Amino acid sequence: MTRTLLLTFSFLCSALLPPLAQAQQWPLPAARFEVEGRKSGYFYLGRQTQILEDDDFQNPGMFAVEAGSALWRKVEGEAGLSCASCHNNAAVTMKGVSARYPRFDAEKGGIINLELMINREREQRMKAPPLKYESEQLIGLTAYIGYQSRGLPRAIEVAGPAAPFYEKGKEFFFQRRGLTDISCAMCHDDLAGANLRGDVISQGQINGFPFYRLQWRSMGSTHRMFEWCNTSMRAEPYPYGSEEYLNLELYVAWRGRGLPVETPAVRK
Repeated sequence: MTRTLLLTFSFLCSALLPPLAQAQQWPLPAARFEVEGRKSGYFYLGRQTQILEDDDFQNPGMFAVEAGSALWRKVEGEAGLSCASCHNNAAVTMKGVSARYPRFDAEKGGIINLELMINREREQRMKAPPLKYESEQLIGLTAYIGYQSRGLPRAIEVAGPAAPFYEKGKEFFFQRRGLTDISCAMCHDDLAGANLRGDVISQGQINGFPFYRLQWRSMGSTHRMFEWCNTSMRAEPYPYGSEEYLNLELYVAWRGRGLPVETPAVRK
C-alpha cells in the first residue's frame, strides 16, 4: 500500500511540472560527461550521487529551479515588468544562453557572467533593485535559466576582446597562493582522480553551476566555490562578482568547453 501511494505521488508531481521536468532529454548517457579528456565532476561521483542528479524528483537543486520559475514570472520594479514580459517562454528564449556565459561584454568593458547579466536586466529594464549575489532569488533565477540549456554543450568564446581576460584567468589558475602555496592547477590538473581524504579530486569543471552541494546542504554559485577553494588554500578570497573571479570563471568555463550543461548539478 505504501509503495502504491509513493508511486502515485511521484506520478502526480511529475504531471504537475512538465515544463521543468521535460525541458531537455535527461539523464544523459554516461559517455556525454567526457569530451576529449575533459571530464565533468559527474564523472567522479559515486553512483548514488549520480542517481540523485539524474532524477529530477530527487535532485534537491530542483527546488531552486522551481523558485526561479516563479521569479521569472514575478512583476517587480517601477517599470511593472517581469523577466517573462520581455523574454516570454524561457524554454525557448533561454535555451543555449547559459552555455555561452561568462562572456566579454562591451558595455562593461570586461567579463560578465549570468548572475551579473540578470541584475543588469533588472536594473535597466525592470527598474528593480539588483538581487544580492548568492541570495536564494539570484541563485533561483540563474538555476532556472541554466536549466533551459541542460544537456547542451558549453561554448565559451575566449578570442578577440575576451582574450586578455582569459589570460588573466589562466594566470590565476596556475598561480600558487595562500599558506599552502598551491595553485588550482596543482589539484585539478595534476591530481584529478586522486583521493583526498574520503573524496575524489575532480578536474574542477563548472558546467553544472549553480549546483547543489551536499556538504553545504544548499545551492551555490561558481564564485562561492571559488571562495571555498581559496579558503581551503588558506588564501584570502575575493568578493563575489570581482574581476578576479570573473576572469577565472571565463578560463575555467573554457577548460570545460563541450561538456554538457548540468544545471542543477549535485556534488559532494
